[in-house]
Amino acid sequence: MKGDVVVITGATAGVGRAVTREFARRGARIGLVARGIDGLEAAKREVEELGGQAIIARADVANHDEVEAAARATEEAFGPIDIWVNNAMASVFAPIRELTPEEVHRVTDVTYHGVVHGTMAALRRMLPRDRGTIVQVGSALAYRGIPLQAAYCAAKHAIQGFNDSLYAELIHDRSNVRLTMVNLPAINTPQFDWVLSKLPNRAQPVPPIFQPEVAADAIVWAAYHERRELNVGWPTTKSVIGNNLAPAYADRYLAKHGYDAQQTDEPETAGRPHNLWEPLPGDHGAHGRFDDRAKPASLQLLANVNRAPLVAAGACLLAGILIARRL
Repeated sequence: MKGDVVVITGATAGVGRAVTREFARRGARIGLVARGIDGLEAAKREVEELGGQAIIARADVANHDEVEAAARATEEAFGPIDIWVNNAMASVFAPIRELTPEEVHRVTDVTYHGVVHGTMAALRRMLPRDRGTIVQVGSALAYRGIPLQAAYCAAKHAIQGFNDSLYAELIHDRSNVRLTMVNLPAINTPQFDWVLSKLPNRAQPVPPIFQPEVAADAIVWAAYHERRELNVGWPTTKSVIGNNLAPAYADRYLAKHGYDAQQTDEPETAGRPHNLWEPLPGDHGAHGRFDDRAKPASLQLLANVNRAPLVAAGACLLAGILIARRL
C-alpha cells in the first residue's frame, strides 16, 4: 500500500475526509479533489502530518473538464493513479413536490455525473496500463429509495446501474482494472448541517448511525480486495434484501416512519447557508454533530470482510459435530 497514488473526490469532509486520513496513514500520495479551498488546505496539512503526501486539485466534479484536470495534476505530481475513490455527493432534503428542476439537476450532476466523470478520467489512464482500482461510494439508498431524499436516492440508483454496465464491459475486455462499490448506512458527517433542507426540523441520518471511520475502513479494505460490492452495517444489508423481498411493505413502513426518522426535535434555522451551489467556508472535518449516538464499529462489516475464514471455521465446526455424532 505504501506510496500508492490515490485520488479522492469530496476529500475534505465527512466520509471523504476519513478516507483521506486512512490512506494518509498508509503513506499514500493523494490527489485531494473538492470545491472548498479551506477544507482542501486543511486536509493537505493533515495528510502530511499523518505521513502521506498530497496535492490540492480543486474541482467541481459536476464539471468533466475540471475532473480531468485534477487527474492530470495528480499524475504530474505523483505518477500513475493506482486508486480512484468517487465519494463526492450533494443532496436536498425535501418532499418531491417542493423540489425545483434546478435542484434535482444539481444533485444529479454532483452525485451521479460526478461519479461518471471520475470513472471516465480513471479509465482513460488505467485501461491502457491494464491496472488500477475504482471505488464507488454507494449507499443503501442505491437499492431502496426513502422519502425526502428523492434526488439523492435516484442518483445513487443511477450509479448502481452504471456500475453493472461497467462490470460486464471490463469482464468482456478481460481487463485487470478493478471496480468495486461500497454501500454505506447512515453516517455521522457534517452534511446534515450544510445540505439544502426544506424540512421543518433539523435533518439527521436515519438511526442507527455509524462513525465515518467505519466507512473509511470499508472503502480502504475494498480498494485492496476482490469484492464486487461491499455492504457496510446490518441496516444496509437489511435494506437491500428487504426491498427485494417486500418492497410494498417498505413503502408503507417508510411512509409511517421515514419522515420523523430523518428529523430531530429541533426546528431548522430559516435561511441557513447550504452548499448545493457553492462550498461553505471553513474546515468541516469528518464528524457531524451525532458523536454521542454514532457507533464506532460494525460487527456486520467485521464478519463481511472476514467471511472466508468464518465460513471455513463454520465448515470445520459442522464437520466436527457430524464426526462426533457418528462416533
